[in-house]
Amino acid sequence: VQLVESGGGLVQAGGSLRLSCAVSGSSFSHNAMGWYRQAPGKERELVAVKSNGGSTYYSDSVKGRFTISRDDAKNTLYLQMNSLKPEDTAMYYCAACWYLGCSGPVDTWGQGTQVTVSS
Repeated sequence: VQLVESGGGLVQAGGSLRLSCAVSGSSFSHNAMGWYRQAPGKERELVAVKSNGGSTYYSDSVKGRFTISRDDAKNTLYLQMNSLKPEDTAMYYCAACWYLGCSGPVDTWGQGTQVTVSS
């Protein structure tokens, strides 16, 4: 499977962005798809996950502001990000996981898309 992210960019605080992750080579065959992010000097962290069966997970830092969704017809995973804050600035990565909730090692990573939120 190949994952290609898009939709990142520069936005002012309070603004919105929608990230997309195009999935090719396998149509959502993994048990979970998620979004991670990594800010400079920090570890990569799990932001949101959507598992087969419909369950979702959000980190406390984005809960209520971000929404993960998928379009099976378009083989695309999305992350709608609203009320963005400067602390959301990071490289965002799409991930395909065999473990439900991405609770284990990620199987495949995308190349990342940069999100920068100015104050």
